[in-house]
Amino acid sequence: MRYRITLIACLWLAACSTVSKPKDDSYRLEHFAPDSPFEQSFEVSPSAACEAGRRALLSQGYLIEESKPDAVRAKKFFQPDRSTQVQLTFSLFCLSEGDGSAVYANVRQMREELKAGSASTGLSVTGIGSLSLPFGGNNESLVKVGEETVTDSEFYGRFFALMQSFIR
Repeated sequence: MRYRITLIACLWLAACSTVSKPKDDSYRLEHFAPDSPFEQSFEVSPSAACEAGRRALLSQGYLIEESKPDAVRAKKFFQPDRSTQVQLTFSLFCLSEGDGSAVYANVRQMREELKAGSASTGLSVTGIGSLSLPFGGNNESLVKVGEETVTDSEFYGRFFALMQSFIR
């Protein structure tokens, strides 16, 4: 009887100490719909489409990081308030499709916030011991708090419409 109680207590403790990992079911949000907001067809070559995309991004203040005949990557920074910075990274891929091209756009939004940290300095005196004193100073830094793909179809629609205006 004593062993059964000990066994039951051990099993109960083991069950209570099991740490369950939070389940990330983000993949369930993926629909793989054929009517994607990330794609648009144009009746020009892939290089002409990417050039129009590059010009559209430049016209809106994006900094071009990479420009190839079939791909463009650009960034733009926003600061909605003093302690928040948002970065949009725009990736554009232009592929051949029949007599024209299919353009795929993807934008990632990264958010950083200003976080304060404290600094201290230590002083050690032989025979007395050590003393830690707060160091007067502002030790703030930007910390990444999130990143996600922009999925707003109106956002991409506005971009593709602007891009169309640069196609000659």
